[in-house]
Amino acid sequence: MPTYTHLTLNERISIEHSLKKSLSFKAIAHELNRDCTTISKEIKNHIIKRKSGAYGRVFNDCRFRLNCSQSYLCNDPSCRRYSCRSCRKCIEICPQYSKESCKLLLNPPYVCNGCNKLSSCTLEKSFYYAVAAQKEYEYLRTESRCGINISEEEVSRIDQFISPLIQKGQSLHHICSNNRDIIMHNEKAIYNYISYNLFSARNIDLPRKVSYRPRRKTTNHFKVDKSCRVGRTYDDFLSFMENHPDTPVVQMDTVEGAKGGKVLLTIHFTNFQFMLAFLRDANTSQSIIDIFNGLCFLQALFVTKCNAKV
Repeated sequence: MPTYTHLTLNERISIEHSLKKSLSFKAIAHELNRDCTTISKEIKNHIIKRKSGAYGRVFNDCRFRLNCSQSYLCNDPSCRRYSCRSCRKCIEICPQYSKESCKLLLNPPYVCNGCNKLSSCTLEKSFYYAVAAQKEYEYLRTESRCGINISEEEVSRIDQFISPLIQKGQSLHHICSNNRDIIMHNEKAIYNYISYNLFSARNIDLPRKVSYRPRRKTTNHFKVDKSCRVGRTYDDFLSFMENHPDTPVVQMDTVEGAKGGKVLLTIHFTNFQFMLAFLRDANTSQSIIDIFNGLCFLQALFVTKCNAKV
């Protein structure tokens, strides 16, 4: 069975033909030497909805259409339909309209390609077409490789910090190395953002960049020192709590809304069911450091006042 390979157009055509034959996902997967989940996801991701009627009958998905006795609700002299159940306009203006969906579409194969009632059904239908699925796949593959994955708020935040330093003559490597907790992006990404003209600073403001050829490959990435995790994993925490069950536990987390916007730092004291929340302008390490520095300052100030009263 092939692994980590995308479906081809021929395979999608085979899926469409198999659906017309009312074959199960398991049978289709066995024929294409694929997994059943792959077939299921392929069909679900490329379903096309169509509001089409049947032979000699217009589209009508009202649940009362079979016993409907309404007539000439549209008040249109040019309407040649005596009964409103055979007219498309009644769905939009009828006060008793109630939509009905086919319950068979809730279960595999989720489409109407092989349904034996297709020629007489007037409800909304779902289809899988191989050519349309291939075009959607190619468009998604191309779109995923275009543009940048960063919000305007995040661009503005980084620009306000980096561009003034570059204008003062500091190198981008020096800025990224000394302010990792504030920037939170690797050096290569910042170079790319400047090349895309997202910041006030431009490539012309980087003397060394304009004097060198573009490099084919670089290994200068922002990496986390894994040695800081030694003895600080969740398994280490569980073993410590087994030996010290009376130790008070404090949990810390970040609540993030819009990407690149303001976030909350929460500190939860589990023994007392008490929580502190601090609003931060951005999700950076430096903002957390500033909060803890402020807490330490308040603690020291409180201790000093208590000693002064004694």
